[in-house]
Amino acid sequence: MFEILVFIVGLFIGSFLGVVIDRTYRKETTIKGRSYCDKCKKELAWYDLIPVLSFVFLKGRCRYCKTKLSLFYPITEISTGILFALVFYFFKTENPINIAYYLIILSSFIVIFFQDIKYGIIPDKIIFPAMIISIFYLFINNPSSLILHLASGIGAFFFFLIISYAFFALTKKQGMGGGDIKLIAMVGSFLGWKNVLLTIFLGSFFGSIAGIALIILKKKNRKDMVPFGPFLSLGAIVSIFFGRELIYLWLTITFG
Repeated sequence: MFEILVFIVGLFIGSFLGVVIDRTYRKETTIKGRSYCDKCKKELAWYDLIPVLSFVFLKGRCRYCKTKLSLFYPITEISTGILFALVFYFFKTENPINIAYYLIILSSFIVIFFQDIKYGIIPDKIIFPAMIISIFYLFINNPSSLILHLASGIGAFFFFLIISYAFFALTKKQGMGGGDIKLIAMVGSFLGWKNVLLTIFLGSFFGSIAGIALIILKKKNRKDMVPFGPFLSLGAIVSIFFGRELIYLWLTITFG
């Protein structure tokens, strides 16, 4: 029952994250100003901002200019609600500070996931504050692991940096954006070396499946680039909830 309440709260947080996604891309403030229609610029009333329900009742269109609204908004809201509920389901025995920390970091991954899909960028305004929060949290709650997590972030950063330069040297094409490189540093500082390796594997796996699907559906061809940030974010989210089990499974299969 409590998870349902958390899910509803997550819907409203997801609505706010949708605003963050759009406004950070436009370089607008995220804490001031009313939400407005991207097309007609009409300020939206409070009843136009009820997560999911407003989208359904308005049949996916602006109340004022009837422009079709993006599915990104309800998808972001529902995704956030589900992930928030999962945090309370999996980590309900932990103290409130830990839970708040997980929710903040998950919110960062949600913004990165959808903003990279929608706009093709990974904002520094999300990555660097999330890294600082991770470092501060570890310093206060688990200082013994701080150095290892920092080393994991730095190591992952240079690993991706080397891959990026090597790919460019061989193909004369950019294979990995700077945002992806900074994102993996954030993942490493948050999850540590075991789960950052798992995240890279999962991100590559999810990205490969998506790339093949897009080619089969003729949405992309073999030469088109597919953003890697969303799949790294997805891999990190899976690692948060199932990292220990997946690593144990891999070790069991590999070493018996």
